[in-house]
Amino acid sequence: MIRTRFAPSPTGFLHIGGVRTALFSWAYARKHGGTFVLRIEDTDLERSTPESVQAILDGMHWVGLDYDEGPFYQTHRFDRYKAVVKDLLASGHAYLCYCSKEELDEMRAGQEARGEKPRYDRRWRPEPGKTLPPVPEGVEPVVRFRTPLDGTVAWDDLVKGRIEFANEELDDLIIARPDGSPTYNFCVVIDDWDMNITQVIRGDDHVNNTPRQINILKALNAPLPQYAHLPMILNADGHKMSKRRDAVSVVQYDEQGILPEALLNYLARLGWGHGDDEFFTMEQFVEWFSLEAVNPGPSRFDREKFLWVNQQHMKVADNGRLAALVEPRLNKLGVKAENGPALADVIALVKERAHDLNELAAQCDYFYVRRTPVDADLAKHFDADARARIGRFGERLAALPEWNAEAIHELFKPFCADEGIKMGLLGMPLRVAVCGTAQTPSVDAVLALIGRDAVLARLRASVQG
Repeated sequence: MIRTRFAPSPTGFLHIGGVRTALFSWAYARKHGGTFVLRIEDTDLERSTPESVQAILDGMHWVGLDYDEGPFYQTHRFDRYKAVVKDLLASGHAYLCYCSKEELDEMRAGQEARGEKPRYDRRWRPEPGKTLPPVPEGVEPVVRFRTPLDGTVAWDDLVKGRIEFANEELDDLIIARPDGSPTYNFCVVIDDWDMNITQVIRGDDHVNNTPRQINILKALNAPLPQYAHLPMILNADGHKMSKRRDAVSVVQYDEQGILPEALLNYLARLGWGHGDDEFFTMEQFVEWFSLEAVNPGPSRFDREKFLWVNQQHMKVADNGRLAALVEPRLNKLGVKAENGPALADVIALVKERAHDLNELAAQCDYFYVRRTPVDADLAKHFDADARARIGRFGERLAALPEWNAEAIHELFKPFCADEGIKMGLLGMPLRVAVCGTAQTPSVDAVLALIGRDAVLARLRASVQG
């Protein structure tokens, strides 16, 4: 049975790199009929907060990545970790170290002065015939894992291929702090073992942790999962994405008017591909997905392409759903959608032009309130002749027995013939007068949706103004 997991640390927001990791782990489980587990790695008690935990849960819900088990919390499993630490001490795979922080600092300073790689010198590691230092009074020890001194750790990474580390390059890492609390690299191992995780899919910033974790698993005679380390996401300039320069939290993408399925679609294409397909559903993604198709090199976040993907998803999205997402954005603009046509009908007419929900809201507002035209539009499209012409056209509109797009459209050709003008000299001033902008969809459909009373009132105001 395939079992994958997403294991974020609740020390901030849910990062888009984390979402991409969760997406690939989720897709792998779904593709193979397996189980996707959510685990909250909250052993960093100083930095982990309930608010960050909730941000992770909210973010997972917003993007729609449903997990089958969890969320599990590492802070609820301390008794289990302590029991395994005790077993490792008893078997000789771990030992107590009484080095103080000052000793470690002095040790590293000396190594750096000699041009050596700074590392713990294993002074408290028991060896045959070795005399250990006297145990200092009043010092609570850490527990260190007894890393093998020779040989290599190797695995066939499902993304990066064969990876090998020499054990002599690894130090004896701390697996429990002086207060008995376990450390990250240790908890991860026990969790993956206990939860029967078969594929560990995570960012490639964890590659250096993997040999340490494999050594612990071997010491416990535990089965080894397969590992897949995903490439980093870079910004358009080729730098690591940061809070200061880039939108990295899923909450920010929600605020920017991005659809969750569009974010997932775009993140899927960062490091993975299926031919030339750029736009696809999550059902198609699961069907096509394989870790073998993941590019091991870093990917760049292209904002223009991202907005194009979002636009494609908006085009096919249900208009009622879009209306529910756009209405609060209209409210922020001071526009009440109940004072006019059905918002879903408006969205059906205008959504082809919008790249995000905020832009879509801005393109809906003139159906409910008349914008004040910008000077450039007035100068170009609304001189004295246009004002008089709009007044005459308004009289014909007022006389229509039925108010719909077809009836309005039927007025255009004969009116332009009577005035001796082309349609542009009617349509553009008409848009400016009614909508306050020269950029709208088909003007007959726009007028029909705005409604007879509102259109005639706006025309009168424009002609008189």
